[in-house]
Amino acid sequence: MTKPLDQRAKLGLPSGIGLVLSSMIGAGVFLSAGFMAQDLSAGLILLTWVAGLILALLGVAVYAAVAARVPRSGGEYRYLSDLLHPAFGYLAGWASFLVGFSAPIAINALAAEAFLGTLFPLPPHGLVAAALVVGLTAAHALDLKASRFTQDALALAKALLVALFVALGLVLGSNAWPDWAPPNASASFPTSAFARSLFFVGFAFSGWNAAIYAAGEFANPRRDVGRSMWIGCLLVGGLYLLVNWVFVANLDPGAASAVFRYEQDHVTLGHLVAERLLGTPGGVAMSILAVLAFVSAMSTMIFSGPRVYAAMAQDGYLPRWLAGGEGRPPLWSVVLQGALALLLLFTHQLQQVLQNVGGILTLFSALVALALIRRAFQRSQPDRPGPFAVTAAALYILCAGWMLYFGFSDEPKLVLWIGVVAAAATGAYALTARARRRARSSTDR
Repeated sequence: MTKPLDQRAKLGLPSGIGLVLSSMIGAGVFLSAGFMAQDLSAGLILLTWVAGLILALLGVAVYAAVAARVPRSGGEYRYLSDLLHPAFGYLAGWASFLVGFSAPIAINALAAEAFLGTLFPLPPHGLVAAALVVGLTAAHALDLKASRFTQDALALAKALLVALFVALGLVLGSNAWPDWAPPNASASFPTSAFARSLFFVGFAFSGWNAAIYAAGEFANPRRDVGRSMWIGCLLVGGLYLLVNWVFVANLDPGAASAVFRYEQDHVTLGHLVAERLLGTPGGVAMSILAVLAFVSAMSTMIFSGPRVYAAMAQDGYLPRWLAGGEGRPPLWSVVLQGALALLLLFTHQLQQVLQNVGGILTLFSALVALALIRRAFQRSQPDRPGPFAVTAAALYILCAGWMLYFGFSDEPKLVLWIGVVAAAATGAYALTARARRRARSSTDR
């Protein structure tokens, strides 16, 4: 008989909030306003962040309602399998494995390496990034307490540094309402530019659902998974508004245009403000914050992703050895994900992969919202969601559909990419489902 998981190793509300903070806060918030400032006024830039927070909270309302009904690890795989059909869950699980976690881990590792390179000389390209992947994979593979400690420490350090940046900006910087105008100002409301800016904001808000992937490792998942998402998203939303106020109050569009050279110079808006207020040490501090942001995001994904693959293995859709043991991290799922991240890191095709990630993951999150609405109309279910959750789900589907429409319009290949992934995963699901039926039949005999 296996021993129950040590309650001290279980995740609580603080760790859940830390997962959300680590996953959400990244480079996006330190770059987006620079692109927006070329078309939008300071007020409209801040309005886009308010809109982004509202959209994220709609998603939180949906996922919190689902998490209370399905308090198990696995994220979209688990939700769609239980509430819609196992085939949809299987598709979501494979999308998570192929593009949802492994590719962003590799991208964040390369970004962390790039900012470390602005601080001191590094070995040949890719080696430090690979070392980060291997080191964090080891930290999350061997012991659940060590994994939780690593994740909590990185989340706390990143949140404190961002809060310190905001405090310095408010105390030492300008607090007057900016009087600059965007160089591409429109005579009427800039609908197209505003919609385009929401994509930047949406990217910065992604990660609000990080707690769902490890729901089964919470001491009280029905209560704390939803609370983690609500509190984490609201905290990050407040920080984002303050960070962007510091940017629009202290930088004009000309200075902010430095973000267009981000890939070459590795300079964010945070660097510009910090150097203006503190000189060279400010720029160094921002590079350290950038490294911490990327490493923390890597840590969250390395922790969360394997819980999806372990859930699929427990259900028989992946080899059983990927499931892991009771009270321990899913070792081989963590190792497999790390190996795929290393492979992607050295193939140099990451940018092409990530261009299609957002559309695929948005599609599956919309399916989760659809599954919640379906649950509401199933009279036989005792835990049907209430009007608030159903309304949030309907609004979320509308917003996701709007974003996918613009995504398909700007990148027609996205439709083909989603079709290829769906077709491949559907074929694999059919083969796996047949093998599972045969295994059950032989057992019954």
